[in-house]
Amino acid sequence: MHSATDKGAWQHTTVLLVEAVDALLTDPDGIYVDATYGRGGHSRRLLERLSSAGRLIALDRDPDAVAAATAGEARVEDPRFSIRHARFARVAEELAALGVDQVDGVLFDLGVSSPQIDDPARGFSFRFDGPLDMRMDTTRGESAADFLSRADERQIAEVIRDYGEERFAVSIAKALVARREGGLAVRTTGELSQVVARAVKTREPGQDPATRTFQALRIFVNAELEELEQGLNAALALLRPGGRLVVISFHSLEDRIVKTFIARHSKTVFDRRAPFAQPAPVALHAIARVKPGAAELRANPRSRSAIMRVAERSSEPMGARA
Repeated sequence: MHSATDKGAWQHTTVLLVEAVDALLTDPDGIYVDATYGRGGHSRRLLERLSSAGRLIALDRDPDAVAAATAGEARVEDPRFSIRHARFARVAEELAALGVDQVDGVLFDLGVSSPQIDDPARGFSFRFDGPLDMRMDTTRGESAADFLSRADERQIAEVIRDYGEERFAVSIAKALVARREGGLAVRTTGELSQVVARAVKTREPGQDPATRTFQALRIFVNAELEELEQGLNAALALLRPGGRLVVISFHSLEDRIVKTFIARHSKTVFDRRAPFAQPAPVALHAIARVKPGAAELRANPRSRSAIMRVAERSSEPMGARA
């Protein structure tokens, strides 16, 4: 299904496609945001469900994704659709530029797309040898190779431990720094994979020893967890009463942030300093937690770690917690 040699042949199977769109769309005439366009699976299905009065605004920080939506065979030609090259943490600013200050739903699909994973030049996968880049937005920021060429052992170990939950983080960091000091700084995915394989003493069944290190560097280079926190807050501020927030996560660090965010905004908060004051109103109502079904898991093994959480904007005023 996936090819690493022909860009035109790369395919991306959208995870929880039907479930996400069903959960998100409450008004066919509404305005919706696909904050992580990818290759447009969710966006295309949303456009099929929207009325002629509906509107869909997509964002993606990857210039390849924006190019795919605007040019070539996969471009979207629909007057109800527009796409912006932007991080989803900037969703409020991007919508303001379009004259939009409230929406009926925001979707975040936090997975790395198959075209990103399967393109050796992007450096996301240890399955193909290529430049160790890992940036979602290749027009800015520091690559993974650049970070490893300048960071000290402690910094590298912290990144691999905190973002990859890798128990051999210190050993991996020592090996990377020793190689760099020997004049052979890691610059490719293959070199990194080899260093990690030698440093990791025990392997998890069915998992490449480099999996956690690659995940950690990708999250760090793209500031993914910080972006997620900012994006969730921005989405909440944009949602009109009854609007839906739908988030698909692919690892525990992301899902923990989403779960905590929804729980925090689903509770009535009392100010202990003002015991007779009215409590801050609930901003969100948690609706669902959904995982891929057996048929989807068989058809797309990459969906196995996906968790979708759905929440609805309260009809009560935001109050002090806005």
